[in-house]
Amino acid sequence: MERAGALVALNRKILQEYSRRTSEALSAALPFRVALPHLERLLASNVGKEVQKDALVIRRAQDAAVLGSPPSRENLHELLDATKNIDRDFLAGVGHLPIGIVISYDEIAPLRLQRIERLCHGSFRILQAWQPGRGLRSAIHASFARAELERLLLDLLRLYALETQVLSRAVRLPALLSPLRDRIGQGLNRVMNETARRLAYSLAGMVYRR
Repeated sequence: MERAGALVALNRKILQEYSRRTSEALSAALPFRVALPHLERLLASNVGKEVQKDALVIRRAQDAAVLGSPPSRENLHELLDATKNIDRDFLAGVGHLPIGIVISYDEIAPLRLQRIERLCHGSFRILQAWQPGRGLRSAIHASFARAELERLLLDLLRLYALETQVLSRAVRLPALLSPLRDRIGQGLNRVMNETARRLAYSLAGMVYRR
């Protein structure tokens, strides 16, 4: 598998595992059970579009690594603009589900740009450090100390959680649940942050396990 493709595949597995763990944690929390079907649809649909966006970022990082120069601020804003096309496809795709979302770019853009920047520069470091004949784990070891990798993963997952919280406020809920919208959004963020902390620690441990 080519190098950027290996990073894209790893990122997909991480986001899918994050979504799975979040759903499990929500199902164990009584206040969320009544809203869980709506939240699960959001989480499942959101993973697919974020995987697509992250693939664009990682492949741009690969282009930068080939050139030997870190991604520029202009590159990052170009990626931010490119993600809007994926959002449009996502919104068209959720039309058949009993949820409706209006994306507020004023709220989301700063969060998304931070995540793009962290992912792009982290991927650039790994791809630039990747030596011929060595694997992805070796490239990660050459790029980050364990604590630094754990911080990067935690930052990426928490920024993902913040964007998901913004989306959750835009989901059309049944009238019975509408008064609980803010509580649900805040609770979702708490659950996702705790899940992010545990997952980042676990993933860093796996990468540096001897």
